[in-house]
Amino acid sequence: MRLGIDFGTTRTTVAVADRGNYPLIAFLNHDGDTFEYIPSVAAVADRGIVYGFEAQRLAESGAPHIRSFKRLLAYPDVTAETTTSIGDRRIKVLDLITGFLFHVAAAIRGATDEPTQTLEAVVGIPAHAHSAQRFLTLEAFRRAGFAVLSMINEPSAAGFEYTHRHSSMINSKRTKVLVYDLGGGTFDASLVAANGKRHEVLASHGNNLLGGDDFDSALAELALRKAGTTRADIGPLWDDVVESARCAKESLHPQSRFLTVAVGDDSVTLPVGEFYSAVEPLIDQTIRAMHPLFQRNADGTLAPGDDVASIYVVGGGSELPAIMRQLRDRFGRRVRRSPYSAGSTAIGLAIAADPEAGYSLVETLSRGLGVFREMDGGKRVSFDPILTPEVRYSPGQASTTTRRYLPTHNIGSYRYAEYTELDPDGVPRGEVMPLDEILFPFDPALRGRGNLHDVPVRREPADGTHLIEESYSVDGNGIVTVTIRDLADGYAITHSLGKTAPQAV
Repeated sequence: MRLGIDFGTTRTTVAVADRGNYPLIAFLNHDGDTFEYIPSVAAVADRGIVYGFEAQRLAESGAPHIRSFKRLLAYPDVTAETTTSIGDRRIKVLDLITGFLFHVAAAIRGATDEPTQTLEAVVGIPAHAHSAQRFLTLEAFRRAGFAVLSMINEPSAAGFEYTHRHSSMINSKRTKVLVYDLGGGTFDASLVAANGKRHEVLASHGNNLLGGDDFDSALAELALRKAGTTRADIGPLWDDVVESARCAKESLHPQSRFLTVAVGDDSVTLPVGEFYSAVEPLIDQTIRAMHPLFQRNADGTLAPGDDVASIYVVGGGSELPAIMRQLRDRFGRRVRRSPYSAGSTAIGLAIAADPEAGYSLVETLSRGLGVFREMDGGKRVSFDPILTPEVRYSPGQASTTTRRYLPTHNIGSYRYAEYTELDPDGVPRGEVMPLDEILFPFDPALRGRGNLHDVPVRREPADGTHLIEESYSVDGNGIVTVTIRDLADGYAITHSLGKTAPQAV
């Protein structure tokens, strides 16, 4: 069974490749009602931690629970050992997500009545996910029993759904689509060139910590102010207020004039216009994040290029009427929302999983990779860009970049970081994500020592024999593996960034 799985911050959707059709799978809740998603919620029950609709029901009755745990993967210091709390329980984030995906696998088998088929999946990932986030997502799916065919950036998958549904919109004059993807926890925008079924992502920009959850929090804060209280005053009831705000937000339609949020035992009713004013800065943030994908008009304004067929709006967070209203006010009729805005990514992923569909994709790395290197015996540090955000790769295929040089120190200190942009002097700016450090003993006498941090870095003239090769391989899931090798004797250290401790071989 071939699937497209959009592991979402608030909801997880699944589409299946079925003879050229890509329907969303419907799941039953505890009351027998069907929904085209599984809530991304975990809660504590008598038998342990449960997930999905059961967890949602327990959360509503006051059980210890956690929502939006996908967001934990976006933090810069997350590792396989990072833990979080559910009530008074501590659990590794990787184990929590693996448990949720086990639940998703069981729900898929129950909904499709296919208890024994292998679940082959193309999995969505935020376009600006850092290396650890990509690795931990992939690892959780594999531990949960999925055969992961590839990981594809979420807005790129939505581009597949767009051309599958709106192929007539792409023509010789308008060959591109700008995907606006606001999910529960992330915002991504990608400019995609489409030539028939061949897609190439030209560039991606976004915000890994901005999503529908932030709109919920803004409404909850507004309700507290109306009620004359604060978050500090209500303490643990804050989660209940946010959940009430989320339900009120999702019930809005273009004609809505008021909404009601529960604050403790009271209900607060406020005009929709006040809520829209409160979240206008959040919408502005998404539009500003898209600016690098726009062209500058003669009057100095920024807008999609004339060759852009549509701004395609997807993601569960984008269903807020104010978002479409503001986008159309700025960009006119070219703004188009997917009829399956919350399921567009899963459908696109299922298309990518279908070998008969014939779609191909070239992605961009979306984030640059560089290394801080010590110079002059450790007296200075320079930043060396290695892979730019524009580096191309194709899902399921790997590409490799290498460099060679003669070492001039006894130890090489490689402090890796991901970045979104460089200033004119080559210094990383914008979002900078520290990654891992590798200490490589250029001096063979230091090899085999456990800890090199206490060894002073000394400048040693190159003797011409120990030629060092750095190799950077980007796999089909956007994960970068570095290998540093002494070509004279074969001694090497290899490390998948964001994955495990460096290993000497």
